[in-house]
Amino acid sequence: MTIRILYFSWIREKIGTGEEHMELPANVKTIADLIKWLRKLSPIYDEAFSELVQIRAAIDQKHVSFDVQIGSAREIAFFPPVTGG
Repeated sequence: MTIRILYFSWIREKIGTGEEHMELPANVKTIADLIKWLRKLSPIYDEAFSELVQIRAAIDQKHVSFDVQIGSAREIAFFPPVTGG
């Protein structure tokens, strides 16, 4: 399955791109699986995803937890928590 992955803020800066299209292996079923797989791709991804408490995810523009199934998602986004004031 090919999916669009978006990175925002400091995550984008660490990875070096704001968007990628990737072919996911069959064993990547959840957001947590995706993060684990990305971290194994290179030290750049490993560092970007090293502090998971500082990362949020969305599937097709809806906030989700890391245990949510990716299913037939078209887009997954990773971003830092949003704060307001």
